Parts: sequence; C-alpha cells; structure tokens
Amino acid sequence: MQMLALYSIKGGVGKTASAVNLAAEAARDGRRVLLWDLDPQAATTFYLRSKPKVRGGVDKLVKGKSDLDRAIRGTDVERLDLLPAALGSRDLEAALETRKPSRLRKVLKPVMDSYDLVVLDCPPSLSALAEQIFSSVDALLVPVVPTTLSLRTLEQLDAHLDALDHACPIWPFVTLADRRKTLHRQVLESLGERWPKRLSTTVPNASAVERMGLERAPVGHFARSSPGGRAYAALWREIAQRLQ
Repeated sequence: MQMLALYSIKGGVGKTASAVNLAAEAARDGRRVLLWDLDPQAATTFYLRSKPKVRGGVDKLVKGKSDLDRAIRGTDVERLDLLPAALGSRDLEAALETRKPSRLRKVLKPVMDSYDLVVLDCPPSLSALAEQIFSSVDALLVPVVPTTLSLRTLEQLDAHLDALDHACPIWPFVTLADRRKTLHRQVLESLGERWPKRLSTTVPNASAVERMGLERAPVGHFARSSPGGRAYAALWREIAQRLQ
C-alpha cells in the first residue's frame, strides 16, 4: 500500500481539490483508493457528499481501539472510499502528540490489504500531525500557486524537513495558474530549476474546479474534458509513473 499526502503550510492553494481529483483519477485508473480527510474543515468530506463524523471518535481510531471498517465510507466514485473528517479531528493533534513516528500508517494496518493507495488531505500547519504525516507517507504532493508567498512556504517546508532530517520527498506542482499574468509565467519558467522533482503538469485556474463545491464531485465526473479535468488526469498519470 502506497501513501501520498496533499500538504502545504499555506492555505488557499488548491490542496483539497487536488486531493479529491487525484484520488478519483487513481480510482478511475483501476486502483483501490482510500482518501483520508485529516483537515477539521472537512472540505474533502463535503465534496464527496459525506458527513463529518468518525464512528468511535478519532481518539479511539488513533489508539487502535476503534473498528476502522465501520469508520470508512463508500463514495459515488467506484473504487474510492473515504475516511471522513470529524469535528473532533482537532483532537487528533493531542492524540498523536506522544505517539511514535509512522502512527498514521499503523492506524491503517487493518485495511492495508484492501487498498493500493491512500491519499491524505492534510491541514495547513506544522504540528504533531504534520510530523506523523512526514514519517508515514511515500511522498508529499505540494500544490504551489505561482506567487512569491507560495514559493516562500515551499522553501520553509523544505528547510523544516532538512532540520528534522526527514527523508520524505517533496513533489511540488503548480495550481491555480494563470499564464496571462507575468509573475505566473516567470515562476513557471524558474520552478523546475530550483525543484528538479517538480511535477511538470500545471493545473490552471479553472472554473470547473471552482464548481466542485456546487457539484460535490470530482471534476472528472462532471467536466472531464475541461482544462481542469484534463490537467488532473495528466497530473495523476505523471504521479502514477513515479510510483512505479
């Protein structure tokens, strides 16, 4: 079972939309996918038409005292299941504070044989939860808006991982891009030089992605041929190739 995290220190960069769309594309590709909504705002849970509630509570889930199968829910996307967020997800920080590294992977051990891929939608913070994410996943998928502040947070994340000697690879990719803007074009041209592991697919600032909140579905389900739909399909193909 492989694990990927959609993670950024900065909010508003398209993290949740990317988590939902990439998980859906992986499922369309034939993989059995579990999408775990770790963000208390529960936007991923909302997009997939579920309620923000974990049976047994997140504290018991972390301690291994809760039936994981009862907490996981199916979605309208074939081969894609959801471990929803909960209002109690704020308690996750406290529950993980004293846990050893890779606890998130251990929590998922009872269902490990049921999935090929786990995708984590993560809150934008450096915390005990973030440390568990860094030690559990195979790679961090970091959405970057082509602006100075977004690039700065990417540098901060890299420095943080270096300081803690985390070997977790960072795979940045560009979201909300508008090639009509000079700054966006300049950032797109220079990003590959500083970040050789950058994913080359660029996700545009597309109206179809904004409509996800109305449709409550991945872009590929209601606007697959749109620029946003094509971009996420291409981005998943690039990620899948790396995972091989």
